[in-house]
Amino acid sequence: MSCWKPSLWTALVLFIFTTSVSAEESVAEVATPTFQPADIAWMLTSTTLVLMMTAPGLALFYGGLVRKKNILSVMMQCISLMGVMSVIWAIYGYSLCFSGDLGGVGLIGDLSHFGMAGVAATWDGTQQIIPPQVGTGIPKLLHFAFQMMFFIITPALICGAFAERMKYSSMLLFSVLWGTIVYCPVAHWVWSDAGWCSEFNPKAAYRAFDFAGGTVIHITSGFSALVCSLLLGNRLGFRQEPMPPHNLTYTAVGAAMLWVGWFGFNAGSAGSAGFLAVNALVATHLAASTGCIAWAVAEWVVRGTPSVLGACSGAVAGLVCVTPASGSASPLGGALMGVAAGLGCFYACTTLKNRFAYDDTLDAFGVHGIGGLIGAILTGVFATQAVTGKPEAAGLVDGNVQQVVSQAVGAGAAIVWAILATVVILKVVDALVGLRVSQAGELQGLDINQHGEEGYIFH
Repeated sequence: MSCWKPSLWTALVLFIFTTSVSAEESVAEVATPTFQPADIAWMLTSTTLVLMMTAPGLALFYGGLVRKKNILSVMMQCISLMGVMSVIWAIYGYSLCFSGDLGGVGLIGDLSHFGMAGVAATWDGTQQIIPPQVGTGIPKLLHFAFQMMFFIITPALICGAFAERMKYSSMLLFSVLWGTIVYCPVAHWVWSDAGWCSEFNPKAAYRAFDFAGGTVIHITSGFSALVCSLLLGNRLGFRQEPMPPHNLTYTAVGAAMLWVGWFGFNAGSAGSAGFLAVNALVATHLAASTGCIAWAVAEWVVRGTPSVLGACSGAVAGLVCVTPASGSASPLGGALMGVAAGLGCFYACTTLKNRFAYDDTLDAFGVHGIGGLIGAILTGVFATQAVTGKPEAAGLVDGNVQQVVSQAVGAGAAIVWAILATVVILKVVDALVGLRVSQAGELQGLDINQHGEEGYIFH
């Protein structure tokens, strides 16, 4: 018996210890969701790529297109919006887009995620709680970060319409109001599970496909840009004196960065490192390629020479156009969309702009507004269940004419809301701080007038 007792007690202690450890692990497994490391790695990479699109990508692309006396003002706009819009997103922007549904009508989210509540990790007194993004293998905090980069770049796109003449303070106030009043509601309509035209809402009468922001980002920013260019009026000397880009080298480098960054923009919208991300990446690349070719060829035919600016603009137009369709159209469908965007946006930035003589400084409307609209409609044409894997997620190529109608309804609603809200916002900003710099300030250049600095030491 003296030999048996230690063995018995040893076995009993081991049993109790093993049981307690297993119980703790079980609790931990219940409390902590299973995340997929590959998905997290891809989404972290995509988030970084999209941020790069604003600066240095867009900053260089736009900066090279303005006159040298205004290059710092454009770069300051991009850098500032990276800071300001991020804070707005953390306080209430993400909540208005992706939490709940205020009033239950699919128009705007509630404030249940105000101040990142339910997004960041917490400690309940015994263990760490990491909120998951439902339906994915990533934390909600990563979804928050990825979508924040979209919130940053969208108002930065609009800056191209009023470049070289809007006050810095006005730009900041306009961007905050626009992000709150235009971006957040439209993002909720299209991407929230409860949005009135969201493909994720089975009760929606018009379920519009917008994989990565054709309607949410490009249509809203593009048509708001048109309103800005009209209400602010033309730059001094517009159509009376030459205003060529001061450094197309910057623009070409910026365009290349946008092209690469767009892989994160579109393929990252898959939310995981799976086939959908692969399809989005290939469709995106082919659309940029054919858009680049189509615009350059159009210039070659019309003007006798293809330009670097034209090739860069065509690539961006193709990227804009394929954005809503990259998760539902085949790569060849994306290539065809790129051709349509290259030709359509070339017409908008030349013939249409000259005919109506509006001063959309850097063609934000011509590329993003028109390209986004073409893309939204053609998504309803080229969406195919061969890519989506869902019989209900199909377009005209699969015989579903209704999807074209749904795309038109979603795009039309976004256009109307963006135009009306932008008019009101600009009137409010004008009443509070004014919109334009003084005539002397515009002639001097916004770099010195608004920031007290010069982009180039040697003249």
